[in-house]
Amino acid sequence: MLSFSTPLSGLNADSEDLTVISNNLANLNTVGYKDTDASFEDLFYEQLGTSGAGNPIQIGVGTQISGISTEFTQGSLQSSGVDTDVAIQGDGFFVLSNGGIQEYSRAGNFTIAANGDLVAADGSLVLGNPAVNGVITPSPTPTPISIPTGLTTPPKPTSTVGLTLNLDSGTAVGGTFSTSASVYDALGQVHVLTYTFTKTAANTWTYAITIPGADVGAANPVTVSTGTLMFNGSGVLTAPAANVTGIAVNGFADGAASLTFAWQLYNTNTGPLLTQFSGPSATSATQNDGYSAGTLQSFNIQSNGIIQGVFSNGQTQPLAQITIANFANEQGLVHNGSNDFLQSLASGTPNIATPGTGGLGTLVGGSLEQSNVDISTEFANLILAERGFQANARVVTTFDQVIQAAIALSQ
Repeated sequence: MLSFSTPLSGLNADSEDLTVISNNLANLNTVGYKDTDASFEDLFYEQLGTSGAGNPIQIGVGTQISGISTEFTQGSLQSSGVDTDVAIQGDGFFVLSNGGIQEYSRAGNFTIAANGDLVAADGSLVLGNPAVNGVITPSPTPTPISIPTGLTTPPKPTSTVGLTLNLDSGTAVGGTFSTSASVYDALGQVHVLTYTFTKTAANTWTYAITIPGADVGAANPVTVSTGTLMFNGSGVLTAPAANVTGIAVNGFADGAASLTFAWQLYNTNTGPLLTQFSGPSATSATQNDGYSAGTLQSFNIQSNGIIQGVFSNGQTQPLAQITIANFANEQGLVHNGSNDFLQSLASGTPNIATPGTGGLGTLVGGSLEQSNVDISTEFANLILAERGFQANARVVTTFDQVIQAAIALSQ
């Protein structure tokens, strides 16, 4: 009986719409949730005949849900202060692996598992590009990202030492000035070198670089380099005209390999780091490009997806890179629960790349993307769906009264 089936279709459609709206409201605070919206369409029509002008006379038989679309608009970003949290600013989805099945998500509330794997809230593995010795290795197939605890970075022996200092032009001939600078051997052990400057004539100084005897298995300090420094009448260094190279330290007591380094006398703009002006002899700065071994202390996620590790020796090093994906048809993605989506024939295959490339968004570390559900809009939709349901229910009761009246006529 069309009198009942037509409003019943409306009741069913409005009920499904209410379910969609209630699901949006239920996920108001779900990280990375995307709002969904139900669309209606009319059903087939019953042909009763034609009018005198030949126009068809048709009666519709109701409505149904034609589709439920997902609003992939940007949600607001909220700072969390958690190193493993990350949000996508712009288009894209995180690429995850759950039991070998590749999933996609906007929720970046990640944690580190006991084995060091970076995982999503449901335990899925976060995929990306690995780093080998601090170098990102792009891969056509993303692999699980691991940040093992206790990760160490090897030491780096010193190759260049620089001192920014002034030698007092008023120093008497035979006067001296000493300062120190540190170097690291191949095992990461620090050694303190002593630089002793002796004025031998006007605008002329000699230098001697020594290392403590105990550091090289000797009883007394060992001289590793000597030479002469010359300045012009304006206190500008003129000789040596280049950096002092080939300074070697051999026979370290700790068993480290021999060290060869350069003493940087000039900066990158060929300006001298040593001067001879009237004023106290003093060292204002020292530079050393070596460092000891370090352990991972913390990390941060950069806009291009690189997870940058910070080590106890003050060094930073890429640990991995998070990759993200986009699709030709996002509406074709299948909702899989747990904030995840699955690809389908309708969505097409994913385009996986580094953040900030190929139309993909960038990442914001220490932040989370909030749900894009607008509560005021949902309550307005809720009222409309409720009124639609009430109207269709009233039609059912009205048809019931009409039928009862018809039955009464036959009695």
